[in-house]
This record gives sequence, structure tokens and C-alpha cells, in this order.
Amino acid sequence: MAALMLQGTGSDVGKSVLVAGLCRVLANRGLRVRPFKPQNMSNNAAVTEDGGEIGRAQALQALACRVAPHTDMNPVLLKPQADRTSQLVVHGKVRGTLHAGNYREARKALLGEVLTSYRRLAADCDLVLVEGAGSPAEINLRAGDIANMGFARAANVPVILVGDIDRGGVIAAVVGTRAVLDAEDAAMIRGFLINKFRGDPALFADGYAQIEERSGWRGYGLIPWLRDASRLPSEDAVVLERNPKAEGGRTLIACPMLPRIANFDDLDPLKLEPGVKLAMIPPGKPLPGDAALVILPGSKATIADLAALRAQGWDIDLLAHHRRGGAILGICGGYQMLGRTIADPHGIEGPAGSAPGLGLLDVETELTHEKALRPAQGTALGAEIRGYEMHMGVTTGTDTARPFAALDTGPDGAIAQGGRVLGTYLHGLFANAELRRALLERIGIASTGVDYAASVDAALDAIAAELETHVDIPALIALAQEASA
Repeated sequence: MAALMLQGTGSDVGKSVLVAGLCRVLANRGLRVRPFKPQNMSNNAAVTEDGGEIGRAQALQALACRVAPHTDMNPVLLKPQADRTSQLVVHGKVRGTLHAGNYREARKALLGEVLTSYRRLAADCDLVLVEGAGSPAEINLRAGDIANMGFARAANVPVILVGDIDRGGVIAAVVGTRAVLDAEDAAMIRGFLINKFRGDPALFADGYAQIEERSGWRGYGLIPWLRDASRLPSEDAVVLERNPKAEGGRTLIACPMLPRIANFDDLDPLKLEPGVKLAMIPPGKPLPGDAALVILPGSKATIADLAALRAQGWDIDLLAHHRRGGAILGICGGYQMLGRTIADPHGIEGPAGSAPGLGLLDVETELTHEKALRPAQGTALGAEIRGYEMHMGVTTGTDTARPFAALDTGPDGAIAQGGRVLGTYLHGLFANAELRRALLERIGIASTGVDYAASVDAALDAIAAELETHVDIPALIALAQEASA
């Protein structure tokens, strides 16, 4: 089983993007390559053709391989619902809810299922590229680990450690990781990559050599800042915390950053529109009064996020926006919030109970145990669309007589009388250029009709070209094949 695993000196060092880029490199070289992440934690997920869900990053990596996403690519997915509670998804299906205290015990039983998925993938390709989670230096989490060294050792997969030079201290991060690992874990690491370098590589030549000398690991490349990575869908909410200001846009679209925001990559295609200024509004800031459209995004804990929205005073801002004639779009959990009530009688997303909604759509939602997970296609606002559904809950009411979309699975969503408030369960809607055009025209923006899928694919090719230049690809392939010999 030829395989190679990328682990990091910490979170957000660029592992997901590098795996995606390397997947495209190897696919371009004619290899049948597959991505794999034993355990992911993210509320940004994608629906697979086999009717399950995996982390968004693995779906992107599958695209880089030019294959369809499959649940085996991410057998364990944790979707945070509260500070200490996560929904557990195994092989694409919800298996229950875990608390921080009991997950360490639960994950021990999951290693066998992780290895089963890995072996199925490996049997059907030339090489598997594995992405770790967090860092192996978190030795307090080592017992029972299935995400980093626990998997690497069980599957005998060699590891490349990724360090992020942009955050500073990369020499200490790599060498320090070597210092805290036990001997058997350290032996699994065969080299390192330094990521996100800016400037003249010659300036870091001595630092690079010092890492090799002090760690005993070989360097496989110094990777520059990959500007095209900004064109890829983001894996998790870390990117929202940076929230760079949009520039050059003309019409404002605002989205509140809810505590359990989910699938916010739905909004990424809007960034391609020069007539749009997309503003992600953090807690403590009001919704801007000059927004033409406010989008309520998906949520992993709808009632709790609705309470947080009210605590921020965003409900007042939203109602004022509505009175001024502004448009509102709710997606998935955001759609549920726009209704009259949300009921959770079974305690699916938290304590059992119900809450009044914002009352902008004449609909009611009841959360149910059954989770809708399916690709979808049809028409919406006069445009052909493709996307996916990923939600728990059934929404009914008068405004559903004016559905947002006519899908192959039936009518979806609702539009309020007057047409200024819209709700839908459909994710991925803005990736459809004609639907994006139709919605933007409602708020007076001329769309360029840019093909989002083509933009993402071009970004993957650009990243692959950079990696071909700055990484010793033949040596990495040889290392992966050596493990299978």
C-alpha cells in the first residue's frame, strides 16, 4: 500500500491545501491517487455520491484527484455542536453525540473502522495521500490517537512534517516536535516541508540546514506563499477569524458569524463577483445598515445559534434591514431561523425544547432524527442548479407554497410574499453561475457569470505547478512506495 502522510507542527499550517496540491501533482503525473483523513473536525462538510458526508477538505482533495468524493476518504468526522459536544459521523452516517470526556474512550473503537476505509482506498489506487489533524506534538492526546501517529503506526505510513514559517518560530516548531515525540513516533517522520515562505529563499538556507541538522530529518522543500489557495473553499472557521476586509466591491452582502456556523463555503463563489463586497460580521459588530442582502448561513446548532444571534442584537438589525426593504436569504439552519418556530422535541442539537424564530417566513420547523444527505438538482429563480442537501428537520407552512427551488427530490424552501425573504435547504447554490446571476440581479448587481468550478480547478493546477517547482516530488513518491515494498 503506497502511502504518505502529512502531519503539521500545529493546526492551520496548510496541510489540507498541500494534500490537495500534491493530489493534483500526482494525478497530472498519471498516478491513481486518493486523499484520506482518518479523523476530521469541521462543520464544513460535503455530501458524497454514496449518500454520506465527509469533511469539505477531503471533497476538495478528491476533486484534485479528479475522482468523486467517497465516505472512505474521511471515515470519522466530528461536527461541533457546543463547546464540549460534537456530532459523530462514521463512514458518512451520524452515529450519535459525543462529549469531550467520552471521546477519548470512543475513538479507541474507531481505529479498526478507520483502517478498513484506508485499506479499501489503497486497494483501488496507486498511492494514498493522508492528512493528519492538529499536531503529533500534542502528546497529551497521544493515548488512543487515530488522527496522527496512532494511525501512521497502525498503517505503517511514513510521515512528512509540515511547518508554517509565516507564523514565526518554524525552526523551534519542527525541532521541538522531534524533541517531545517518543522514539517510535519520531521514527515514523521521514522529513519535513516548510510552508508559506515569503521573500528570497536564500535568506532561509541556513535555517533550513539547521532544522535538518537538529532534527535529523531531511527537508523536501521550501514552499512559497500559495496565493491561489485563497480561491479554494475553506475547511473550517479559522479563516473567518482572520476575516480580511473585502476591497473594490460596490454592493454589500453581509453574513453574521454565528458560533456554530456551518458550510459557510456556500458563500465563496460570491468572492468572484467584482460587484460584491462580502462582509462576514463578527460578534460585537452590528449588521451594516447599508447591506443590500443579509445571508443567514447554515448552523450545526440552530436553536443555540438563534439565541446567540439575539444576544448580539442581530435580530433587531435584521428586522430593521427588512423594514428598509433589504433582501434576506436563509440557508439551511438560517432558513429555519427565519420561520415562526423551531422545535427540537428529541434534543437532537441540544436540550429538548423549542424557540420562536424571527418570523420573517410563515413556516415552522421540527428537528427530526433522520438526516437528509443527498445531491440535488433542479431549478431555482428560473435557473438550473446543482447542489446538495445536508440537514435535520422538516419545515412546513404557508410560505412553502412559494418554494425557492423545484428539485428532483421535490419542492425546496420558501419565499415570503413580496419576494424579499427567501429560505432554502440547498447548499452549494452560489456555485451555479446562472442562479448567482438571478439572485444578484434581485439586489441590483450585474453578475460576471464566472464559472466557480473552473476557478477552483484552475487554482488547483496553479498550486500544483508551484509544488512541482519547490518540492522534491520524485523523492516523495519514492518514499511512499518504499513503505509498500
